[in-house]
Amino acid sequence: MSEIVEKTEHFVSELLTEKLDSRFVYHNLRHTQRVVKSTKELLNYYNLGETENERLLLAAWLHDVGHTKGWENHEENSCIIARDFLQKNGYDPKGIEEVCSLIMVTKMCNEPSNLMEGIIRDADTSHFAKKSYWETTDFLKEELKALGVADYSNKEWRDKNIKMFRTKHIFFTDYAKENWEEGKQQNLKKLLKEKKEEKKIAKKEALKAKYKNESPDRSVQTLYRVTLKNHLKLSDIADTKANILLSVNAIIISLVLANLLTKLDNPSNSYMIYPTLIFIMFSIVSMVLSVLATRPNVTSGKFTKEDVEKRKVNLLFFGNFHKMELSEYEWALKELVKDKDYVYSSLTKDLYYLGVVLNKKYKILRITYNIFMLGMIISVISFIIAFRYFGPERLIF
Repeated sequence: MSEIVEKTEHFVSELLTEKLDSRFVYHNLRHTQRVVKSTKELLNYYNLGETENERLLLAAWLHDVGHTKGWENHEENSCIIARDFLQKNGYDPKGIEEVCSLIMVTKMCNEPSNLMEGIIRDADTSHFAKKSYWETTDFLKEELKALGVADYSNKEWRDKNIKMFRTKHIFFTDYAKENWEEGKQQNLKKLLKEKKEEKKIAKKEALKAKYKNESPDRSVQTLYRVTLKNHLKLSDIADTKANILLSVNAIIISLVLANLLTKLDNPSNSYMIYPTLIFIMFSIVSMVLSVLATRPNVTSGKFTKEDVEKRKVNLLFFGNFHKMELSEYEWALKELVKDKDYVYSSLTKDLYYLGVVLNKKYKILRITYNIFMLGMIISVISFIIAFRYFGPERLIF
């Protein structure tokens, strides 16, 4: 390594360490060292003369020192700093201009016109082919944001990199094409794979959002579920109450038939006929009403296609389809699930008619309990009166 290259390395290392803004997390000393390393790799292959090698290494070290003066026009500022440094160290004026020319070609809009310019340009973008590309590209994105140049989303940054790989960047030297192009294409494939996977995820999220929008809201689902559960629970309670009354009255009638009726054929017990009849009558009425409260209604069990098309039939109630063929019911149910409003309407009708049935059950049960209670009172009073005034041995109170 020549003396001027060593001095330049020391100068650049000190300058970028002490004078560079900390927001430059990509265009810093580490980036410059990578470019120098890639430049040496290319020079080892091409075996240029010592002068050419020296000027390329000087350009590699100095090409980004202009960032110490800011982001804008950093190539021009790099040339100003490089020219001043090299002049102070007595470098050949022609060589200085050539170094500046090499620095300026690192600007992406400038095309290399010879091998040396191609070498410095390929060295500056060699990270496109490296495994470290993913780290360096994140640093560049962070740097642009910190400097207020641009704030890209992850998707925007990936798309910008894909565009750079596909349309804006090429390697110019044969060595880079042969040895680095494959690595660049591998990184491009990973970028495209990420984009493809993101599209799949976005599609899934869109379908999920669409399904969520088209599906009943959780609160609506809870409303129907809880209300239906309460209706069925109340219906079960009503049936239980009716069964209790049936059982009690059946026991009462059995006891009356077994004990009282066998004694009524005796003339001395004739005073018990009316109280017994009253007792039995109220028990029978209570039993009849209990049966009416639990007796199911008979429905037609059929519907027409016109009923389904006009949304008149409730397909959720078995009484409307139990006489239909399976194929007909399957068709009707498919029509139902196609229309969200029809689903809501069917659920609402189901709840409404369950409520109507419950109202009927509880009205009959209330009447039944009142009659049972009244019957017990009247029967007991009638037995007391019969014993008191008509019995063979009158009770003395």
